[in-house]
Amino acid sequence: MLSRAADSLYWLSRYLERAETNARLIYNHLNLMLGQSPAAADQHWQRLFTVLDVPVMEPGSNGDDPDFARIYYLTFDRENHNSIRSCIGLARENARQVREQISSEMWEQINRLYLDLNRTDLRLIWNTQPHEFFREIENDICLFRGVTSSTMQHDEGWGFIQMGMFLERANITATLLDVHFGQGNLENSSPQTGEYLRWIGLLRSCLSFEAYCRQYTPTVTPTNVAEFLILSPELPRSLRFCADRLQLSLQQIDLSSETRRAERLQRLIGRLQARLRYGQIDEIFGDGIHSYLADLMRQCDQIHGALYQAYIEYAIEGEFAA
Repeated sequence: MLSRAADSLYWLSRYLERAETNARLIYNHLNLMLGQSPAAADQHWQRLFTVLDVPVMEPGSNGDDPDFARIYYLTFDRENHNSIRSCIGLARENARQVREQISSEMWEQINRLYLDLNRTDLRLIWNTQPHEFFREIENDICLFRGVTSSTMQHDEGWGFIQMGMFLERANITATLLDVHFGQGNLENSSPQTGEYLRWIGLLRSCLSFEAYCRQYTPTVTPTNVAEFLILSPELPRSLRFCADRLQLSLQQIDLSSETRRAERLQRLIGRLQARLRYGQIDEIFGDGIHSYLADLMRQCDQIHGALYQAYIEYAIEGEFAA
């Protein structure tokens, strides 16, 4: 596969994962805002902007509802590189560059999503059904993944799509954990209402609340939340699950490649996988969960760099050297 095509498939997947997460975070945020005091609401806004990696927006004096102005910025503002519109637009552009690599059904789905989003006037739905709008975006991206799995050949290109999705997902989960565990009370005693809603919000942001209740109990404690989202081998958005799927994705890419260029990438993924497979939550808290998560995010950045070095930015002359 040409490095340009690998790059486009990788970023197509990362941008869609980011857009889906942003839609879900906004949806959950709107639910959490109901009945909140101004101080609690402000804290929720701070947390949301931090997770989405954009500066906190202070609404202007144009008369708009401040909540509407912030949601519009996170959803439609073209100058916000992490807005949902920006992410879906970039995903569509990457899909356009590899039309020969993806199925017609994939292109039709992402093109429909892009056009529907750009035809939407948030003002018209703000006072009626904003929650349904964001849930629909999330569902449409999940539909794209289903179409991809059903119609795309599971070869090297599929491996790059999976690699992009799970690397982005690992970064998102680590960021969510870091932001939530950087605030508030971490005691395992029964939390106050605000703290309880915060931990439920974190689990719902990772589509994990029902699964958490089945494995533990509806009594939510910070230690159990951290253990579940970091070390669970079955949870699709846990850090361990993502590391395991990165390994499988690399195997798919490597099996399809004519040459083996990924020794460093294999070592980095294997190190991340081993750390999560044999980690213990008491050790993680004992050493400091912030430093632990920061190190995991650095490892993800190293994996991204090694992937580029091995498959996208490698010297073509070296490949054909005698």
